[in-house]
Amino acid sequence: MKVHGTAIVSPSADIADDVEIGPYSVIGDDVEIGAGSRIAAHVVISGPARIGRDNRIYQFASVGDDPQDKKYAGEQTRLEIGDRNTIREYCTISRGTVQDEGLTSLGDDNWIMAYVHIAHDCRIGSNTIFANNATLAGHVHVGDWAIFAGFSGAHQFCRIGAHSFLGMYCGTNRDVPAYTMMAGQPAAPHGINSEGLKRRGFSSEQIRNIKNAYRIVYRQGRKLADAIAAIELLVPEQPELGIFLDSLRTSERGLVR
Repeated sequence: MKVHGTAIVSPSADIADDVEIGPYSVIGDDVEIGAGSRIAAHVVISGPARIGRDNRIYQFASVGDDPQDKKYAGEQTRLEIGDRNTIREYCTISRGTVQDEGLTSLGDDNWIMAYVHIAHDCRIGSNTIFANNATLAGHVHVGDWAIFAGFSGAHQFCRIGAHSFLGMYCGTNRDVPAYTMMAGQPAAPHGINSEGLKRRGFSSEQIRNIKNAYRIVYRQGRKLADAIAAIELLVPEQPELGIFLDSLRTSERGLVR
């Protein structure tokens, strides 16, 4: 373990042998950091928190501190971060609360840019991108490959579907279905994230199928229940519509439409 002489590491922290910890960083009690991770200068990591392998946390980030929730009364909650995540300068990621499941979590290979805030009880998938100053309120769930542009954000308890895209300054207080692009204040639908799907290897046929499903929900004047019923008939032969359908079915705050 390569720890700068000015860093403070709790005796109860479990740090892999090859982890690098920069000047003036503070690693608190009950923090686990996996092999290959690098912690820059002036980072504060509070526990209980588990951080996986090959993560890079840049200077002045605050990771795993108390939730910003007035109901929080010192309960034992935690943060879990997977592998190969990049967390840039001045990011803030809070632990969970007992009002939810007591857990904030991030998957693998996420790219978290400067000044991003991920609040208590958020659940982030893998391969997401959060551009500068993107903000999540508490209890937000974000699917794999979702992208938040600069200064975009989500209201508490929202669900942001896989492969979706929120444009710059976009704010949503309702759920965003998988694959869809949102823009504006308030958020409004602007088609599907076809460019992102191409980059991830979706075929032209699959993208056409997703566009058709989007039209069923957003362009044909159907009630949501009728749109769901129509898409259910397509899923057996178009399995790529499965996560789109699931995001429609499981919405609790109502969809952006």
